[in-house]
Amino acid sequence: MLKVENLSVGYSGNAVLDSISLTVNEGESVSLVGANGGGKTTLLKTISGLIKRSSGTILFMDERIESLRPHEICERGLIQVPEGRQLFPKMTVMGNLEMGAYLPEARKNTVQSLRRVHDLFPVLGERAHQKAGLMSGGEQQMLAIGRALMAMPKLLMLDEPSEGLSPLLTSAVFDALKSLKDDGLTILLASQEVERSLELSQRVYVLENGRIALEGRSADLLCDDRVREAYLGM
Repeated sequence: MLKVENLSVGYSGNAVLDSISLTVNEGESVSLVGANGGGKTTLLKTISGLIKRSSGTILFMDERIESLRPHEICERGLIQVPEGRQLFPKMTVMGNLEMGAYLPEARKNTVQSLRRVHDLFPVLGERAHQKAGLMSGGEQQMLAIGRALMAMPKLLMLDEPSEGLSPLLTSAVFDALKSLKDDGLTILLASQEVERSLELSQRVYVLENGRIALEGRSADLLCDDRVREAYLGM
């Protein structure tokens, strides 16, 4: 579904990503792990069209998208939940969800999408008329994921969805992602919650200083003590 080949990105002459290649197959869950500054956020933003590449190609559903604008990439079903949530704090929960369904095809399915979001996160239905900025951090993260689901993603990318959350709320977010994975949604997850990310995903890429340092089956990496210590901080 997604194929990134030899992708490089730089700022002011400094390389941030260097010849990154990865794939995400339909129905698969793939994790990006690594320390802060490793390039995870830059990679997701580049795939989303928010940052321009220096070189390399990005294919989504067999179409090259690296030259498309962000809204054109969204129209094709590649949707990102950004780091820091990026909600509209003065709008209601319902207003934020409706903003997620702004694309024509998504608008046609607003009722079904809302039902799906409320089934996954009941609190969003209970707080429909509350301003998003008054919600807790965990509730805001649920809203950010719900807003992305309203766009009817074919591939959902998430950047640090548990950042700043308590262990209990982190568990709730990862439980929701597991439910989406079990429903067949394709997921690309960037997270410092290494163990939970590997438990969720089939495959993993380890980013280190803008390069892919390691890749493989998540289950294999979880069972390899040397890999756990050297690359995963476990």
